[in-house]
Amino acid sequence: MTPLLPGFEEVSSVRGGVRVRALAGGDGPPVLLLHGYPQTRAMWHRVAPDLARGHTLVLADLRGYGDSDRPADTPGHEPYSKRAMAADQVALMGSLGFESFAVAGHDRGGRVAHRMALDFPERVRSVAVLDIVPTLHMFEHVDRAMASSYFHWFFLSLGSGLPERMINADPAGWLRSRFEGRHAGAWPFDERAMAEYERCFSADATCADYRAAASIDLEHDTADRDSGRLVRAPLLALWGELGYVGRNFDVPAVWRHYAERVTGVPVRADHYVCEEAPSDVSGALSAFWAGT
Repeated sequence: MTPLLPGFEEVSSVRGGVRVRALAGGDGPPVLLLHGYPQTRAMWHRVAPDLARGHTLVLADLRGYGDSDRPADTPGHEPYSKRAMAADQVALMGSLGFESFAVAGHDRGGRVAHRMALDFPERVRSVAVLDIVPTLHMFEHVDRAMASSYFHWFFLSLGSGLPERMINADPAGWLRSRFEGRHAGAWPFDERAMAEYERCFSADATCADYRAAASIDLEHDTADRDSGRLVRAPLLALWGELGYVGRNFDVPAVWRHYAERVTGVPVRADHYVCEEAPSDVSGALSAFWAGT
């Protein structure tokens, strides 16, 4: 990790017996950065140096990912709900002395950030979601394109144990498949980061994450919509215009059904925007935070 993110120090906190680990560094207002699947905090290595010049960054591993703990799942998948993941990260920031902060999340991390902004409005100053539309919206708009591009949502959420058995037969091959075909142009991924993803990957924990997304997370999201509960903090929706999300949704328009104040910024990339267009991402995030 050191060659990828020099100058950052290890930090951690424990909530409910689950330890989450992170790297912290930089100087300025606090920002929590959350990764997606099947990555770790290492995915921020190309944008963190720029952002750290004006912000104190906390690059966290979600529970079940990276070097954070992997609690056993339950039949209701509560341990891997985005509500539990969000509470972990709020506790981490509080342990570092940050009672309020900005949060940005890519992919799964964006879904955790969305839930955090709903459950902890007094703690979240602003929220940035990278290359996603809300989970509820995705599940309610399944078509052939979605099922083809996001087939892993349905595969990983199967409860038979089949996904774990198949993935564990060739975990490195599975991981590579998640990156191949979901980036624009030449291979943008640092092999040191890829090695980190392979070192930390858990089929059991990450399948539990997707099972939660297809069950308890939808219950929480539906309850919020039915009650008219929206994200109150300023929200930046940033997406790769060459990927599935950019091709199939009016991203800001979708998010305006879920948040009160939405800014939209596309970048020239597919799904992995932080690796494909790091300067565009860091510039958009910095500009957003400067205005909130």
